[in-house]
Amino acid sequence: MNETLQLINPIPLRYVDRPGLLPAGRKPTPQNDWKPYLIALNLTKRCNLRCSHCYLDATTRASGANDELTTQEVFTLLDQMAVVNRHAIVVITGGEPLTRPDIRDIARHAVQCGFMVVFGTNGMLIDDPLAKELAEIGVMGMGISIDSTDPAKHDAFRGLPGAWVRAIEGIESCKRNGLQFQIHFSVSPMNYRELPEMVAFAHNLGARVLNLFFLVCTGRGEEMTDITPEQYEEVLTYLVDTQAKYPDMLVRARCAPHFKRIAYERDPNSPITKATGYMGGGCLAGTNYARVTPEGNLTPCPYMPLSAGNVKEISFVDLWERSEVFDSFREPTLKGKCADCEYSDICGGCRARPYADHGDWLDADEWCLYQPKGGPKIKVHEIGVDAAPGTFEIRWDDEATARFKRIPYFMQSMVKKSVEAKARERGLSVITPDFMEELRKARFGNEKPVFKF
Repeated sequence: MNETLQLINPIPLRYVDRPGLLPAGRKPTPQNDWKPYLIALNLTKRCNLRCSHCYLDATTRASGANDELTTQEVFTLLDQMAVVNRHAIVVITGGEPLTRPDIRDIARHAVQCGFMVVFGTNGMLIDDPLAKELAEIGVMGMGISIDSTDPAKHDAFRGLPGAWVRAIEGIESCKRNGLQFQIHFSVSPMNYRELPEMVAFAHNLGARVLNLFFLVCTGRGEEMTDITPEQYEEVLTYLVDTQAKYPDMLVRARCAPHFKRIAYERDPNSPITKATGYMGGGCLAGTNYARVTPEGNLTPCPYMPLSAGNVKEISFVDLWERSEVFDSFREPTLKGKCADCEYSDICGGCRARPYADHGDWLDADEWCLYQPKGGPKIKVHEIGVDAAPGTFEIRWDDEATARFKRIPYFMQSMVKKSVEAKARERGLSVITPDFMEELRKARFGNEKPVFKF
C-alpha cells in the first residue's frame, strides 16, 4: 500500500492543503447545505455489452483496468461518503457492476454505512440466487436498462443478440425475490417515438419507476446523433402530461433539467414542480450529485469528465466540501440565456451539454427551446416542511412504519425528514398512520399522489 492510501485509510482525511481545494473551515452558505442526495459509483469499465451510447466507453467483461478501486479502497470511500451524508442514495454501476466479484461485499458495506443502495445494471446477470442475496443484504432496488419494447431494436442498441430477453429474465428474478426494480430508458432517435408504448410496458411489468435518460454525447456516444431540441420538448411535455395516468409509477426525466420548467408551466403546484433534491428535476451536478470513476476520480456528474481530484489521494470529504471545481457549480454565474432565465433557480440547464460541446459548463443549455422573458426568478417549495430539529426523539409506530416502507425507496429519506419535522412542530413524539394521512391530504388534497403512504 502506498503512502497516500495509508493516510486516508481507514479514517477520513480532512482539511489537507492541496491545489484545487478551498481554505480549510469554509462553510456552506446558510441557504444551502450542499449535501449529496445522490452519489454514483462507476466501479468498473468491465461490461458484457458494448452499448453505442456508453459515456464510460466500457469494454469487455474480461477487461477492466489495473487502476480500478480495490475492495478496500471502495470501503474507505464509502466510510468517507457517510461522513458527508450517510442517508444518500448510492448508485452502484459501471460498466456492468455485477461483473465485479466483490460486488456483494461492496453492497453489504454500503448498506451497513446507512446508504440507500441501488444498482444501475443491464440486468443480464441477475438470477434468482443473486436477487435473493441482494434483497437480504438490504439493496433497495435495481435500475435495469430497457431501450425498446422491440427486442431486436434493444439488442442492436446494446450490441448483443439476446440482451433484451436476458434483461427481462433479470426483472422476473427481482420480482420473484422481493427486490424492487425500476426501468431505465435511454432516449435516442431510434426509440423516442415509442415512449407511450414503453410507459405502458414498464407499468405492466410492475416497475415502480420509469427513468428516462437523455443522451449527452460523451465517451463512446460522442459520435452519436442526438434527438433535436424540438423532440426533447415533445418528449418532456409528454412525460409531464402522462404522470397523472400512472399514479402508482413514477415517470421522470433525467439529464433534462428543463423538465422542471415544463412541469411548472403546466401546473405550478404539482408534485413534480414542488419536489426538490434527487426528485427535483433540475441539474444536481456538483450541488447534490457526484460521481466516482472506476479509478477514483470525483466528478460533478457521469457526463462530465471534470475531475475535482482522486479519492485515493484526497478524501471524499475534502473533495466534496472544498473542491474549487464543485464550488463553481454552487451559486454559479451562468451565461447566455440561462443567466437571464426566470427558471434558472429551479432548472439551471444541463451543465454537461455546454461542457461536452465547448468546455464551458456555465454556458447556456442550447437544447432548451425556452426564450427568457425577463421576469422575476421563479421559486418553488419542496414537498413537506423543513423545520429545525427538536431536542426529542421521534418514534414511528408499527403501522406507520409498515406504511412508510411502501413509499418508493428513492423518496423515503425526503419523506421521513419532512414528516418528522412537522411532528416536531406539533410537539408529537410518535408518528401514526392518521398523522401521515393528514399530511398527505394537506399536500395532495383528495387526489392520489405519485406514491402511496
